Amino acid sequence: MGEKIGKAHLTYGQGAAAELVAYATIQSADLLGLPVSTTHILSSGVAGTMAANHSGLQRKTLRDILLAWVLTLPVCVFLGSMLFAAGLLLVAKLGIK
Repeated sequence: MGEKIGKAHLTYGQGAAAELVAYATIQSADLLGLPVSTTHILSSGVAGTMAANHSGLQRKTLRDILLAWVLTLPVCVFLGSMLFAAGLLLVAKLGIK
């Protein structure tokens, strides 16, 4: 995963730090009952270790990560509403009560 986020190879220490941060974040969210994306959390942890180590970050990959953060919720809402509308239409056409 770290090969595409940073410009340098991910070290063992950076990998361990990213995993520990991801673990702590996911466990905290679980205790609070919050929905989270483990992929987003881990990729953010890797990017954070790359930035902290001044290893350099690839702009295209960071842009893709930010787009994923921003677009995930609206796309899921749109797809869910379209599936619900399609199901409602199907039920109405079949006359199921």
